[in-house]
Amino acid sequence: MAEVVVRYFAAASEAAGLREETLPHVGTVGALRHLLIERYGDAMARVLASGSFLVDGVVSRDDSRMLGASVDVLPPFAGG
Repeated sequence: MAEVVVRYFAAASEAAGLREETLPHVGTVGALRHLLIERYGDAMARVLASGSFLVDGVVSRDDSRMLGASVDVLPPFAGG
C-alpha cells in the first residue's frame, strides 16, 4: 500500500503531538482531513477548520484534491 508523508507546523504540530509521520495513502485531502480529526480529535479539528494543506507544493482546501507523496498541514496564518 502506498504511503504519504505528513508534516505538521505550529498549531497543527501541537495538535498532533509530533512534527512528521508517515500514514497510509488515503487518496484525497478530504479523506486525510477525516483521518486526522479521527486520530487527533478536537484540537486538530480546530486547526483544520481554517488551516490548509500543502499538497506537493500547492496549497489546497479542496477536499476532492488527490494527495501526492507529501502533505504539509498548515495552520491559519495572520496577514501583515
